Amino acid sequence: MSTSRKLNQKSQPPVFLANIGQLLTLQSPGRPGPRRGPGLKELGIIENAAVLCLGGRIVSVGTTEGALRDPWLKKNRRKVLEIDCAGKVVLPGFVDSHTHPVFVSPRLVDFEKRIEGASYEEIAAAGGGIRSSLEGVRTAGKRVLADKVLAVLRDMDVHGTTTVEAKSGYGLTVESELKSLEAIRDAASLWPGTVISTLLGAHVVPKEFQGRSPKYVELVCKEMVPQAAKRKLAQFVDVFCDQGAFTAPETEQIFEAAEQHGLSVRAHMGQLSETALRPFLRFNPASFDHMDHVNEDDIAQLARHDTVATLVPGANYFLGLKEYPQARKLIDAGAPVALATDYNPGTSPTLSMPMAMSLACTHMKMSPAEAIAAATVNGAWALRVANRKGTIEPGKDADLAVFAVEDYREIPYWFGTNPCSMTITSGVVAHAQ
Repeated sequence: MSTSRKLNQKSQPPVFLANIGQLLTLQSPGRPGPRRGPGLKELGIIENAAVLCLGGRIVSVGTTEGALRDPWLKKNRRKVLEIDCAGKVVLPGFVDSHTHPVFVSPRLVDFEKRIEGASYEEIAAAGGGIRSSLEGVRTAGKRVLADKVLAVLRDMDVHGTTTVEAKSGYGLTVESELKSLEAIRDAASLWPGTVISTLLGAHVVPKEFQGRSPKYVELVCKEMVPQAAKRKLAQFVDVFCDQGAFTAPETEQIFEAAEQHGLSVRAHMGQLSETALRPFLRFNPASFDHMDHVNEDDIAQLARHDTVATLVPGANYFLGLKEYPQARKLIDAGAPVALATDYNPGTSPTLSMPMAMSLACTHMKMSPAEAIAAATVNGAWALRVANRKGTIEPGKDADLAVFAVEDYREIPYWFGTNPCSMTITSGVVAHAQ
Protein backbone atom coordinates (compact mmCIF):
# COMPACT_ATOMS: atom_id res chain seq x y z
CA MET A 1 0.00 0.00 0.00
CA SER A 2 1.31 3.44 -0.90
CA THR A 3 0.91 5.69 2.11
CA SER A 4 1.49 9.42 1.94
CA ARG A 5 0.47 12.08 4.41
CA LYS A 6 -1.39 14.70 2.45
CA LEU A 7 -1.48 18.08 4.09
CA ASN A 8 -4.37 20.48 3.74
CA GLN A 9 -3.68 21.97 0.33
CA LYS A 10 -5.25 25.32 1.37
CA SER A 11 -2.62 25.74 4.11
CA GLN A 12 0.20 24.75 1.78
CA PRO A 13 1.75 27.80 0.09
CA PRO A 14 3.24 27.50 -3.39
CA VAL A 15 6.99 26.86 -3.27
CA PHE A 16 9.38 28.51 -5.73
CA LEU A 17 12.99 27.35 -5.89
CA ALA A 18 15.18 29.82 -7.77
CA ASN A 19 18.86 30.26 -8.66
CA ILE A 20 19.55 26.54 -8.77
CA GLY A 21 23.09 25.94 -9.99
CA GLN A 22 22.33 22.53 -11.49
CA LEU A 23 18.78 21.18 -11.66
CA LEU A 24 18.81 17.46 -12.41
CA THR A 25 15.35 16.89 -13.85
CA LEU A 26 16.05 13.29 -14.93
CA GLN A 27 13.71 13.96 -17.84
CA SER A 28 14.59 11.91 -20.89
CA PRO A 29 13.22 11.87 -24.43
CA GLY A 30 13.96 8.15 -24.61
CA ARG A 31 11.51 5.26 -24.67
CA PRO A 32 9.16 4.73 -21.72
CA GLY A 33 10.20 2.40 -18.94
CA PRO A 34 13.17 2.25 -16.59
CA ARG A 35 16.47 3.73 -17.74
CA ARG A 36 18.88 1.38 -19.46
CA GLY A 37 22.38 1.50 -20.93
CA PRO A 38 23.43 4.99 -22.05
CA GLY A 39 20.02 6.34 -20.98
CA LEU A 40 21.08 5.88 -17.36
CA LYS A 41 23.44 8.84 -17.77
CA GLU A 42 20.76 11.25 -19.01
CA LEU A 43 20.19 13.68 -16.14
CA GLY A 44 18.34 16.44 -18.01
CA ILE A 45 20.44 19.19 -16.39
CA ILE A 46 19.23 22.81 -16.44
CA GLU A 47 21.62 25.48 -15.13
CA ASN A 48 20.50 28.62 -13.26
CA ALA A 49 17.19 26.86 -12.95
CA ALA A 50 13.89 27.27 -11.12
CA VAL A 51 11.02 24.99 -10.06
CA LEU A 52 7.52 26.07 -9.04
CA CYS A 53 5.43 23.74 -6.89
CA LEU A 54 1.72 24.14 -6.18
CA GLY A 55 -0.66 21.87 -4.29
CA GLY A 56 2.03 19.27 -3.71
CA ARG A 57 2.84 18.96 -7.42
CA ILE A 58 5.45 20.41 -9.74
CA VAL A 59 3.81 22.90 -12.09
CA SER A 60 6.74 24.40 -13.98
CA VAL A 61 10.43 23.76 -14.58
CA GLY A 62 12.89 25.99 -16.42
CA THR A 63 15.42 28.76 -15.99
CA THR A 64 15.15 31.32 -13.21
CA GLU A 65 15.09 34.10 -15.78
CA GLY A 66 12.17 32.50 -17.58
CA ALA A 67 10.27 31.78 -14.38
CA LEU A 68 10.47 35.38 -13.18
CA ARG A 69 8.74 36.50 -16.39
CA ASP A 70 5.78 34.22 -15.72
CA PRO A 71 2.58 36.32 -15.31
CA TRP A 72 1.14 34.05 -12.61
CA LEU A 73 4.29 34.25 -10.50
CA LYS A 74 4.48 38.02 -10.91
CA LYS A 75 0.91 38.36 -9.69
CA ASN A 76 1.17 35.91 -6.78
CA ARG A 77 4.78 36.27 -5.69
CA ARG A 78 3.88 37.59 -2.22
CA LYS A 79 1.92 34.40 -1.53
CA VAL A 80 4.78 32.13 -2.58
CA LEU A 81 7.42 30.58 -0.33
CA GLU A 82 10.54 31.57 -2.27
CA ILE A 83 13.76 29.64 -1.72
CA ASP A 84 17.02 31.03 -3.06
CA CYS A 85 19.12 27.94 -3.80
CA ALA A 86 22.22 30.11 -4.30
CA GLY A 87 23.84 27.88 -6.90
CA LYS A 88 23.18 24.57 -5.13
CA VAL A 89 22.28 21.27 -6.83
CA VAL A 90 18.66 20.12 -6.85
CA LEU A 91 17.48 16.66 -7.88
CA PRO A 92 14.43 14.43 -7.36
CA GLY A 93 14.12 13.12 -3.81
CA PHE A 94 15.82 9.74 -3.56
CA VAL A 95 13.67 6.63 -3.90
CA ASP A 96 15.07 4.01 -1.51
CA SER A 97 13.48 0.88 -2.93
CA HIS A 98 14.77 -1.75 -0.48
CA THR A 99 14.72 -1.30 3.33
CA HIS A 100 13.98 -3.37 6.45
CA PRO A 101 13.10 -0.75 9.11
CA VAL A 102 10.95 -2.80 11.51
CA PHE A 103 13.36 -4.05 14.16
CA VAL A 104 14.12 -3.29 17.80
CA SER A 105 17.87 -3.63 18.36
CA PRO A 106 21.12 -3.63 16.36
CA ARG A 107 22.89 -6.97 15.90
CA LEU A 108 26.18 -6.16 17.59
CA VAL A 109 27.14 -9.79 18.27
CA ASP A 110 26.87 -10.51 14.53
CA PHE A 111 29.10 -7.49 13.90
CA GLU A 112 31.83 -8.72 16.25
CA LYS A 113 31.66 -12.34 15.07
CA ARG A 114 32.00 -11.21 11.46
CA ILE A 115 35.08 -9.18 12.34
CA GLU A 116 36.52 -12.32 13.94
CA GLY A 117 36.06 -14.20 10.68
CA ALA A 118 32.66 -15.92 10.96
CA SER A 119 30.70 -16.21 7.71
CA TYR A 120 27.08 -15.18 7.14
CA GLU A 121 26.03 -18.84 7.28
CA GLU A 122 28.11 -19.56 10.43
CA ILE A 123 26.58 -16.61 12.25
CA ALA A 124 23.09 -17.80 11.34
CA ALA A 125 23.88 -21.36 12.45
CA ALA A 126 25.06 -20.01 15.82
CA GLY A 127 21.70 -18.33 16.42
CA GLY A 128 22.59 -14.93 14.99
CA GLY A 129 21.44 -13.42 11.73
CA ILE A 130 17.83 -12.71 10.85
CA ARG A 131 16.43 -15.09 13.47
CA SER A 132 18.11 -13.15 16.29
CA SER A 133 15.88 -10.15 15.52
CA LEU A 134 12.64 -12.09 15.91
CA GLU A 135 12.11 -11.96 19.67
CA GLY A 136 12.35 -8.17 19.84
CA VAL A 137 9.72 -7.67 17.15
CA ARG A 138 7.44 -10.40 18.44
CA THR A 139 7.33 -8.98 21.97
CA ALA A 140 7.34 -5.25 21.14
CA GLY A 141 4.12 -3.27 21.03
CA LYS A 142 2.95 -1.84 17.73
CA ARG A 143 3.48 1.70 19.04
CA VAL A 144 7.13 0.97 19.87
CA LEU A 145 7.74 -0.41 16.40
CA ALA A 146 5.94 2.49 14.73
CA ASP A 147 8.01 5.02 16.68
CA LYS A 148 11.22 3.31 15.58
CA VAL A 149 10.14 3.24 11.93
CA LEU A 150 9.12 6.91 12.07
CA ALA A 151 12.53 7.88 13.49
CA VAL A 152 14.21 6.07 10.59
CA LEU A 153 11.99 7.74 8.00
CA ARG A 154 12.81 11.15 9.43
CA ASP A 155 16.54 10.38 9.36
CA MET A 156 16.25 9.23 5.75
CA ASP A 157 14.51 12.50 4.92
CA VAL A 158 17.50 14.41 6.28
CA HIS A 159 19.70 12.57 3.75
CA GLY A 160 17.47 13.44 0.79
CA THR A 161 15.16 10.41 0.65
CA THR A 162 11.48 11.13 0.06
CA THR A 163 10.12 7.72 -1.00
CA VAL A 164 10.87 4.50 0.89
CA GLU A 165 9.99 0.84 0.42
CA ALA A 166 9.57 -0.71 3.89
CA LYS A 167 9.47 -4.45 4.51
CA SER A 168 8.25 -6.57 7.38
CA GLY A 169 10.22 -9.77 7.97
CA TYR A 170 11.53 -9.79 11.54
CA GLY A 171 8.46 -11.35 13.14
CA LEU A 172 7.73 -14.43 11.02
CA THR A 173 4.43 -15.22 12.71
CA VAL A 174 1.10 -14.13 11.26
CA GLU A 175 0.49 -11.81 14.20
CA SER A 176 3.92 -10.18 14.24
CA GLU A 177 4.15 -9.77 10.46
CA LEU A 178 0.78 -8.02 10.36
CA LYS A 179 1.81 -5.96 13.40
CA SER A 180 4.97 -4.93 11.56
CA LEU A 181 2.97 -3.84 8.51
CA GLU A 182 0.59 -1.89 10.77
CA ALA A 183 3.60 -0.18 12.37
CA ILE A 184 4.84 0.82 8.91
CA ARG A 185 1.38 2.18 8.06
CA ASP A 186 1.16 4.16 11.32
CA ALA A 187 4.64 5.63 10.93
CA ALA A 188 3.97 6.54 7.30
CA SER A 189 0.84 8.46 8.30
CA LEU A 190 3.02 10.81 10.37
CA TRP A 191 5.73 11.33 7.73
CA PRO A 192 5.27 13.66 4.75
CA GLY A 193 7.06 11.30 2.37
CA THR A 194 5.71 8.21 0.61
CA VAL A 195 6.07 4.68 1.94
CA ILE A 196 5.51 1.51 -0.08
CA SER A 197 4.83 -1.49 2.18
CA THR A 198 6.09 -5.00 1.48
CA LEU A 199 5.22 -8.27 3.21
CA LEU A 200 8.42 -10.26 3.73
CA GLY A 201 6.98 -13.15 5.73
CA ALA A 202 9.26 -15.39 3.66
CA HIS A 203 12.50 -13.94 5.02
CA VAL A 204 13.82 -17.16 6.56
CA VAL A 205 12.15 -20.24 8.03
CA PRO A 206 11.73 -19.50 11.77
CA LYS A 207 13.19 -21.91 14.33
CA GLU A 208 9.82 -23.41 15.28
CA PHE A 209 9.39 -24.58 11.67
CA GLN A 210 12.96 -25.80 11.21
CA GLY A 211 12.89 -28.92 9.04
CA ARG A 212 9.26 -28.20 8.14
CA SER A 213 9.63 -25.43 5.59
CA PRO A 214 6.62 -26.61 3.50
CA LYS A 215 4.39 -25.98 6.52
CA TYR A 216 5.79 -22.48 6.96
CA VAL A 217 5.37 -21.71 3.25
CA GLU A 218 1.75 -22.85 3.60
CA LEU A 219 1.32 -20.41 6.51
CA VAL A 220 2.72 -17.58 4.40
CA CYS A 221 0.49 -18.44 1.44
CA LYS A 222 -2.75 -19.21 3.25
CA GLU A 223 -2.67 -16.75 6.13
CA MET A 224 -0.08 -13.96 5.86
CA VAL A 225 -0.63 -13.06 2.21
CA PRO A 226 -4.46 -13.15 2.27
CA GLN A 227 -4.69 -11.12 5.49
CA ALA A 228 -2.16 -8.52 4.36
CA ALA A 229 -4.07 -8.14 1.08
CA LYS A 230 -7.51 -8.04 2.69
CA ARG A 231 -6.42 -5.35 5.17
CA LYS A 232 -4.55 -3.43 2.45
CA LEU A 233 -1.36 -3.47 4.50
CA ALA A 234 1.02 -4.27 1.65
CA GLN A 235 1.47 -3.57 -2.04
CA PHE A 236 4.20 -6.16 -2.58
CA VAL A 237 5.17 -9.62 -1.40
CA ASP A 238 8.90 -10.33 -1.16
CA VAL A 239 10.76 -13.65 -0.79
CA PHE A 240 14.38 -14.27 0.20
CA CYS A 241 15.18 -16.92 -2.41
CA ASP A 242 18.64 -18.25 -1.59
CA GLN A 243 20.55 -20.96 0.22
CA GLY A 244 19.49 -21.10 3.86
CA ALA A 245 16.22 -19.34 3.07
CA PHE A 246 13.61 -20.39 0.45
CA THR A 247 13.97 -22.55 -2.63
CA ALA A 248 12.93 -21.58 -6.14
CA PRO A 249 9.80 -23.83 -6.06
CA GLU A 250 8.80 -22.38 -2.68
CA THR A 251 9.28 -18.87 -4.04
CA GLU A 252 7.05 -19.64 -7.02
CA GLN A 253 4.41 -21.00 -4.65
CA ILE A 254 4.45 -17.76 -2.63
CA PHE A 255 4.40 -15.65 -5.79
CA GLU A 256 1.33 -17.57 -6.97
CA ALA A 257 -0.43 -16.79 -3.68
CA ALA A 258 0.47 -13.11 -4.02
CA GLU A 259 -0.85 -13.05 -7.58
CA GLN A 260 -4.13 -14.68 -6.50
CA HIS A 261 -4.64 -11.95 -3.90
CA GLY A 262 -3.79 -9.02 -6.17
CA LEU A 263 -0.35 -8.22 -4.73
CA SER A 264 2.73 -7.54 -6.84
CA VAL A 265 5.99 -9.38 -6.20
CA ARG A 266 9.68 -8.70 -5.78
CA ALA A 267 12.48 -10.92 -4.46
CA HIS A 268 15.88 -11.10 -2.81
CA MET A 269 17.83 -12.98 -5.47
CA GLY A 270 21.41 -14.08 -5.92
CA GLN A 271 22.89 -12.63 -2.75
CA LEU A 272 24.63 -15.79 -1.55
CA SER A 273 24.28 -18.11 -4.55
CA GLU A 274 22.95 -18.13 -8.09
CA THR A 275 19.29 -18.89 -8.78
CA ALA A 276 17.91 -18.99 -12.33
CA LEU A 277 15.68 -15.94 -12.82
CA ARG A 278 13.84 -17.00 -15.98
CA PRO A 279 11.10 -19.05 -14.19
CA PHE A 280 10.08 -16.06 -12.09
CA LEU A 281 9.66 -13.59 -14.93
CA ARG A 282 6.17 -14.91 -15.68
CA PHE A 283 5.07 -13.18 -12.46
CA ASN A 284 6.26 -9.80 -13.78
CA PRO A 285 8.28 -9.02 -10.62
CA ALA A 286 8.98 -5.36 -9.95
CA SER A 287 12.57 -6.06 -8.96
CA PHE A 288 15.20 -8.65 -8.16
CA ASP A 289 17.38 -7.35 -5.34
CA HIS A 290 21.06 -7.95 -4.41
CA MET A 291 21.98 -9.83 -7.61
CA ASP A 292 25.56 -10.60 -6.60
CA HIS A 293 25.37 -13.90 -8.48
CA VAL A 294 23.68 -13.85 -11.88
CA ASN A 295 24.48 -15.60 -15.16
CA GLU A 296 24.75 -14.23 -18.68
CA ASP A 297 21.44 -15.72 -19.85
CA ASP A 298 19.53 -14.10 -16.98
CA ILE A 299 21.18 -10.74 -17.63
CA ALA A 300 20.01 -11.00 -21.23
CA GLN A 301 16.51 -11.84 -19.99
CA LEU A 302 16.46 -8.76 -17.75
CA ALA A 303 17.46 -6.59 -20.69
CA ARG A 304 14.18 -7.65 -22.35
CA HIS A 305 11.98 -6.98 -19.31
CA ASP A 306 11.11 -4.05 -17.05
CA THR A 307 12.04 -5.98 -13.90
CA VAL A 308 14.67 -3.83 -12.20
CA ALA A 309 17.92 -5.21 -10.76
CA THR A 310 18.16 -3.39 -7.43
CA LEU A 311 21.75 -3.35 -6.19
CA VAL A 312 22.55 -2.78 -2.51
CA PRO A 313 26.32 -2.27 -2.15
CA GLY A 314 25.96 -1.26 1.51
CA ALA A 315 25.45 -4.94 2.34
CA ASN A 316 28.61 -6.00 0.51
CA TYR A 317 30.56 -3.26 2.26
CA PHE A 318 29.29 -4.08 5.75
CA LEU A 319 29.77 -7.82 5.27
CA GLY A 320 33.36 -7.16 4.21
CA LEU A 321 32.93 -8.89 0.86
CA LYS A 322 35.56 -8.55 -1.83
CA GLU A 323 33.03 -8.93 -4.65
CA TYR A 324 30.19 -6.55 -5.44
CA PRO A 325 27.30 -6.91 -7.91
CA GLN A 326 28.41 -6.64 -11.53
CA ALA A 327 26.74 -3.33 -12.24
CA ARG A 328 28.76 -2.65 -15.38
CA LYS A 329 27.83 -5.97 -16.94
CA LEU A 330 24.14 -5.41 -16.15
CA ILE A 331 24.11 -1.81 -17.41
CA ASP A 332 26.11 -2.50 -20.55
CA ALA A 333 23.77 -5.38 -21.43
CA GLY A 334 20.74 -3.08 -21.15
CA ALA A 335 19.29 -4.39 -17.87
CA PRO A 336 17.63 -1.66 -15.76
CA VAL A 337 19.51 -1.04 -12.50
CA ALA A 338 18.45 0.74 -9.30
CA LEU A 339 20.30 1.49 -6.07
CA ALA A 340 18.99 1.14 -2.52
CA THR A 341 20.39 1.15 1.02
CA ASP A 342 19.07 -2.26 2.19
CA TYR A 343 18.78 -0.56 5.60
CA ASN A 344 18.64 -3.38 8.19
CA PRO A 345 20.24 -4.27 11.55
CA GLY A 346 22.40 -7.15 10.40
CA THR A 347 23.99 -6.53 7.03
CA SER A 348 23.49 -2.89 6.01
CA PRO A 349 22.83 -0.47 8.89
CA THR A 350 22.91 2.65 6.75
CA LEU A 351 20.05 4.93 5.77
CA SER A 352 22.15 7.14 3.48
CA MET A 353 21.45 6.94 -0.23
CA PRO A 354 24.48 9.16 -0.97
CA MET A 355 26.62 6.51 0.79
CA ALA A 356 25.06 3.77 -1.37
CA MET A 357 25.81 5.90 -4.43
CA SER A 358 29.42 6.42 -3.36
CA LEU A 359 29.90 2.67 -2.97
CA ALA A 360 28.30 2.12 -6.38
CA CYS A 361 30.81 4.49 -7.96
CA THR A 362 33.92 3.24 -6.19
CA HIS A 363 33.19 -0.50 -6.00
CA MET A 364 30.81 -1.15 -8.90
CA LYS A 365 32.27 1.41 -11.33
CA MET A 366 29.00 3.20 -11.94
CA SER A 367 29.40 6.81 -13.02
CA PRO A 368 27.98 9.53 -10.74
CA ALA A 369 25.26 10.18 -13.32
CA GLU A 370 24.31 6.50 -13.45
CA ALA A 371 24.23 6.33 -9.66
CA ILE A 372 21.87 9.31 -9.44
CA ALA A 373 19.48 7.89 -12.04
CA ALA A 374 19.57 4.51 -10.30
CA ALA A 375 18.75 6.17 -6.95
CA THR A 376 15.85 8.23 -8.29
CA VAL A 377 13.98 7.39 -11.48
CA ASN A 378 14.91 3.69 -11.58
CA GLY A 379 14.11 3.33 -7.89
CA ALA A 380 10.68 4.72 -8.75
CA TRP A 381 10.30 2.10 -11.48
CA ALA A 382 11.35 -0.61 -9.01
CA LEU A 383 8.42 0.46 -6.80
CA ARG A 384 6.04 1.10 -9.72
CA VAL A 385 5.53 4.73 -8.78
CA ALA A 386 7.40 6.24 -11.74
CA ASN A 387 4.20 7.92 -12.90
CA ARG A 388 4.60 10.38 -10.00
CA LYS A 389 8.12 9.96 -8.57
CA GLY A 390 11.74 9.99 -9.69
CA THR A 391 11.86 12.96 -12.06
CA ILE A 392 11.29 16.72 -11.85
CA GLU A 393 8.64 17.62 -14.40
CA PRO A 394 5.17 19.17 -14.40
CA GLY A 395 2.54 16.90 -12.92
CA LYS A 396 4.92 14.86 -10.77
CA ASP A 397 4.89 14.97 -6.97
CA ALA A 398 6.93 17.87 -5.61
CA ASP A 399 9.63 15.70 -4.00
CA LEU A 400 12.98 17.48 -4.22
CA ALA A 401 16.36 17.27 -2.52
CA VAL A 402 18.71 20.28 -2.32
CA PHE A 403 22.44 19.62 -1.92
CA ALA A 404 24.96 22.19 -0.76
CA VAL A 405 27.42 21.41 -3.54
CA GLU A 406 28.24 23.07 -6.84
CA ASP A 407 28.41 19.93 -8.99
CA TYR A 408 26.21 16.82 -8.79
CA ARG A 409 29.30 14.59 -8.88
CA GLU A 410 30.14 15.80 -5.38
CA ILE A 411 27.16 13.93 -3.92
CA PRO A 412 28.80 10.48 -4.20
CA TYR A 413 32.30 11.99 -3.96
CA TRP A 414 31.98 13.20 -0.33
CA PHE A 415 31.38 9.94 1.51
CA GLY A 416 30.57 9.70 5.20
CA THR A 417 29.07 13.20 5.17
CA ASN A 418 25.61 14.57 4.49
CA PRO A 419 25.57 17.51 2.07
CA CYS A 420 21.75 17.51 1.82
CA SER A 421 20.65 20.94 3.01
CA MET A 422 16.89 20.65 2.35
CA THR A 423 14.20 18.23 1.31
CA ILE A 424 10.81 19.21 -0.06
CA THR A 425 8.24 16.46 0.14
CA SER A 426 4.84 16.76 -1.51
CA GLY A 427 5.52 20.48 -1.81
CA VAL A 428 6.32 20.96 1.89
CA VAL A 429 9.76 21.78 3.31
CA ALA A 430 10.32 18.65 5.39
CA HIS A 431 13.93 19.28 6.35
CA ALA A 432 16.17 22.32 6.18
CA GLN A 433 19.59 23.01 7.65
